Amino acid sequence: MARPATQIRVEVKNPSGKPVERAAVILDFLGSHHQIFKLGKREAKHWEIRTNLQGVANFPSIPQGTIRLQVIAKDFQTFGKNYDIDESQKTIEIGLKPPQKQYSVYGPSSDSSDKKPNR
Repeated sequence: MARPATQIRVEVKNPSGKPVERAAVILDFLGSHHQIFKLGKREAKHWEIRTNLQGVANFPSIPQGTIRLQVIAKDFQTFGKNYDIDESQKTIEIGLKPPQKQYSVYGPSSDSSDKKPNR
């Protein structure tokens, strides 16, 4: 008996809804709802695909179950989320956010020298 499979399509967009091309979309298969194991054969559990000009990444057919998606693109925050997939086809839309300001406990941006001791 074959395990149910799904086709995953990921659409990556910027905050104004435009496609993000060449974003790295990483899919990790975390576990199946159907505990069927093939002895002696390891199935792929990790894929990495870049988005096309339309901001789309199409993955090969994978088993249904829990997946983790990560999206890494220049000039955007890294995205990561787990999904439970039980459909034969699934389109996941991801809106990337602009990067946040970096904070450091070291260096000139540290405000520790400005604090007055509590008395």
